[in-house]
Amino acid sequence: MNPNAPIATLGRYEIISELGQGAMGVVYKARDPMLDRIVAIKTVNLTLPKDELAEYEARFYQEAKAAGGLSHRNIVTIYDIGRSERVAYMAMEFLEGQELRRMLQAHTPITLPQALEVAAQVAEGLQYAHDRQIIHRDIKPANVMVGADGTVKITDFGIARMRNNEVKTMTGMILGSPKYMSPEQVSGKRADNRSDIFSLGVVLYEMLTGTSPFVADNIHGVMYQTMNFNPPAPRTLNPDLPDVLNFISAKALAKNIDDRYQNARDFAHDLREVLAASRGQTVSSDMLQMPAQAVAFVQPESPLTRHEDKAEKLLAAAGAPPEEAAPDGEEAQAPSESTQPALGLSTAFDNFSATMRLAALTGMEKELDQFSETQKIARLKALADAKRGANPSTLSGSSTWQQGVPSLAGGPAANAGGINLRVIWAVSAALVVAAVALLALR
Repeated sequence: MNPNAPIATLGRYEIISELGQGAMGVVYKARDPMLDRIVAIKTVNLTLPKDELAEYEARFYQEAKAAGGLSHRNIVTIYDIGRSERVAYMAMEFLEGQELRRMLQAHTPITLPQALEVAAQVAEGLQYAHDRQIIHRDIKPANVMVGADGTVKITDFGIARMRNNEVKTMTGMILGSPKYMSPEQVSGKRADNRSDIFSLGVVLYEMLTGTSPFVADNIHGVMYQTMNFNPPAPRTLNPDLPDVLNFISAKALAKNIDDRYQNARDFAHDLREVLAASRGQTVSSDMLQMPAQAVAFVQPESPLTRHEDKAEKLLAAAGAPPEEAAPDGEEAQAPSESTQPALGLSTAFDNFSATMRLAALTGMEKELDQFSETQKIARLKALADAKRGANPSTLSGSSTWQQGVPSLAGGPAANAGGINLRVIWAVSAALVVAAVALLALR
């Protein structure tokens, strides 16, 4: 049998049309003549190279075994499995609707009620699977079908793992879609039900904002962000969202697995509470009064120029955020012990060597050098201004300062002060020349 040739039947099923193609095979729309119902037929081509066939076939039968034992309104139903010559096939529930992926192709948020409803139904389906020791491990928009009647179905349990089954994945193999993988999946650790919750949190964030929380130019960049980056709060990207969704999203996307929702049931409950509140219904969850400062998201970026923003990031990486000047007539106040500390970097990154490595990795060595020299000159100028303020008698006026001649009113002490200022400015000029020379050499 030629796997590329059109087929009319698979087992007892009559092929009607082709619905799509994937890495494993083709998905068909078909008719079951015995029960007179329309089904979807998912196939796997058994003529693949041997090194690929073993993996794909194992995943195919694992999906049938995992999903075949699940009967829930939010999980696609598996009817039958079989083999015809060089094609294995699975007959499943035919869904009238569209993939969530297609709904998000415009990169704009979908309506709040629909986003909450979709996420809540997926969470409820996941809870049913988790209760039966089955972890999906690949929750993403392409594996979520939204029916014409609003019913949401989870599909493709192809890399699901049943905790007590005999089908094992290869040691060290990362399975899943990088943009939706949990930190523990990225690091190669064993995934549990909370990994599915993190993936659903990414999907929810995308539905609410129209963009993924982790965006990079390549897979490695996405995986790095998943491990280290806290995305902007959803409401900073979509001001129409209620504040509480910042908290829900942050809890679902917590990098520490123990800080995350511990089960999909609680996740679904909170989503239902927000949905009820958006419809003007009475809600009972104390979670809805969660203070905004409890949300573990980064704040919106400050309105800096591109160069200033790079410098700010480098300074922050070195653990030395710029100090704000106190208003005129007021002394700078030391932070009180009760002040809530801001989230910072790990001590493993909070040092000058790490900052230099970061600059090298990001191609910002030049900006780091410029910023360092600028900071040195600024500190010297501030020191000179402070000395001027402390000894006002040493300078008689602007004309005297412009000429570089100290006032004689102060006698020898004034002369000494003028000489000190000349030395400071000479050092400053030397630093500027050195910085220019360094930049020219680079």
